[in-house]
Amino acid sequence: MSWIEVVVLFVSGTLAGIINTVVGSGSLITFPVLLALGYPPVLANVTNNVGVFPGSISGAIAYRKELKGQLKPVLALATFSALGGLAGALLLLQLPAEVFDGVVPALIVLALLLVVFGPRIKRTIAARRLARDEAPKNRVALFTTTALTGVYGGYFGAAQGVILLSSLSILLPGSLQRANAYKNVLAATANGAAAIVFVLISQVAWLAAGVIAIGAILGGQIGGWVGQRLPPLVLRIVIVVVGLAAIAYFIVN
Repeated sequence: MSWIEVVVLFVSGTLAGIINTVVGSGSLITFPVLLALGYPPVLANVTNNVGVFPGSISGAIAYRKELKGQLKPVLALATFSALGGLAGALLLLQLPAEVFDGVVPALIVLALLLVVFGPRIKRTIAARRLARDEAPKNRVALFTTTALTGVYGGYFGAAQGVILLSSLSILLPGSLQRANAYKNVLAATANGAAAIVFVLISQVAWLAAGVIAIGAILGGQIGGWVGQRLPPLVLRIVIVVVGLAAIAYFIVN
């Protein structure tokens, strides 16, 4: 690997770490870079997953203030996210890469609609909770969505954060920033579970993954500093812009 490739991977890893922490979809930077450097698609996907995983942990640590008093619900959701990540990783190694091509843009569109209309939907859910106890139904939806997003994250992962954040912002009590903190933890657990599978039964381009990881860790800290200072409206706008860019990427490719 040349020094130019090292620099390119480090910069892309840093940008991915920032974007993943603030919104999600950082893999839309690192994955194409790996492809451009000549890595085969499956190897690039596996290497990317292993590389950005430490950045997800870094981002979760940067958001730790938003998680005070949330250990029990976070751990419960993280279990479902990890199981989903394991399933998604196994699917990646068994299914052709084209399986999700038509589904991913539709998922992102749905996620963006949920982000835009999230506050109104959340108020409606809160009003219904006052009228009758719907907490069990909401918990089922929350755990199911988390598990399915974990499957997607383990399989590919690009735009995982946008999809996860949109559902968490509606189904979780509290602010969008708290939902983002949850998102970072759940993305980290899904990616970490998938990374274990990849390390055990697949090939990883370790040097490339290591360079991306160093950049992603730095990016996670920068993203945590930036993301927690964005007003809710600005954060929603950023989510929509990144989501639209993800849709454009999948349409073009």
